[in-house]
Amino acid sequence: MTATDGCSDLVIAGGGLAGATLALALRKRLPQLKIAVIEQFPLSDEVALPLDYQPSYDARSTALSWGSRCIFESLGLWDDIAQQATPIRGIHVSERGRFGVTRLSAQEHGQDALGYVVDNRWMGLCLTRALAADGGLEWLAPAQVETVRRGPSEQGNRQSFELTLAGEVRSSIHTRQLVIADGGRSDLREQLGFRVNTTRFGQQALIANISTSEAHEFVAYERFTDQGPLALLPRGSAQRSEGESSLVWTQPDTSADDVLAMSDAERCTYLQARFGWRLGRIERIGTLYHYPLTLSLVDEFVQPGIALIGNAAHSLHPVAGQGFNLALRGIERLVHGLGQAQSDSKADAFRFYIESHRQDVSLTAAASTELVRLFGSRNPVLGLARDLGLAGLDVATPLKRSFARRAMGLVTPGRG
Repeated sequence: MTATDGCSDLVIAGGGLAGATLALALRKRLPQLKIAVIEQFPLSDEVALPLDYQPSYDARSTALSWGSRCIFESLGLWDDIAQQATPIRGIHVSERGRFGVTRLSAQEHGQDALGYVVDNRWMGLCLTRALAADGGLEWLAPAQVETVRRGPSEQGNRQSFELTLAGEVRSSIHTRQLVIADGGRSDLREQLGFRVNTTRFGQQALIANISTSEAHEFVAYERFTDQGPLALLPRGSAQRSEGESSLVWTQPDTSADDVLAMSDAERCTYLQARFGWRLGRIERIGTLYHYPLTLSLVDEFVQPGIALIGNAAHSLHPVAGQGFNLALRGIERLVHGLGQAQSDSKADAFRFYIESHRQDVSLTAAASTELVRLFGSRNPVLGLARDLGLAGLDVATPLKRSFARRAMGLVTPGRG
């Protein structure tokens, strides 16, 4: 990737999935902008290899909605991602020990899939390969932003920034606009005065891949239990249903350590008792990753000349699988705002981004949190209401269609 001199139009601090997607979108849609990406990890040697990726059994994965597929299609990247994307053709929602069930089918809505499950490593590889092929992008890695100093621009009527870097590439870089995409533990956002509101759920997310005796038939399962929700997402071939799923398992802090201390066989038995036998016997569980669950939202995810995207702007409970899909919608809106600013010098690109994305963030976060609260209650009246709600949704065609379209990311608040 080409190194450039002087002032960049926009610097992206963080070259993970969100930062790399924004960089690709900007290069595709606004190629006249001078873009630099600062990433603390060097580019993998895999970028130069042929597309002969072999997925690891223990790879972490992400559920992409149909709407996210449409965004990647608009960037010319979906054909590459699709090579290792497992379609979700059905969704089964239930609660352990209760009768209510809701089922969604892509076929009912004239779609090939409701969404897709993609290994994070594969998605990152597709993004960095696309960016590596673009000679107009400056990729500074390994490097990390240490400090940000504000100052007037050359024209004197717009703020500029000097970023001090730690790493092997250079000591500093100047930019007119800064996007922070370095994740939910971003030091930069606190350094720049963004106020983060954090709610702790008292839960841990346990992430692993599992093998089952029966094939998943491309169905994703959302199962609410007495200890929290768990999801099983189909993995493996895009053409042939297999007995491999990606597990997102929510456990209270008080019991998560017990699960982590179990043997693999004990974990399989424990999980089986909570999920049931819809996929037959749980035969194997892979490497178990875990992290504490929080809801983190910033008061405002823009300042003059600075914007936050992805987990730096919002970290949600994984119960609805909306975190990265929400980030992609935000990236789409930010690029749209930057495009408006290029054609109208009076337009505020970051102001458009926050105004068009704020409602989506607020409602998506509220919906995820409410699901945790609603299905976490042991109140018998609420339990009956959940049963009736799931059963009613399964037979109420208009409501079911609306629910499915939201799950596919085709209906979102504040879409710009």
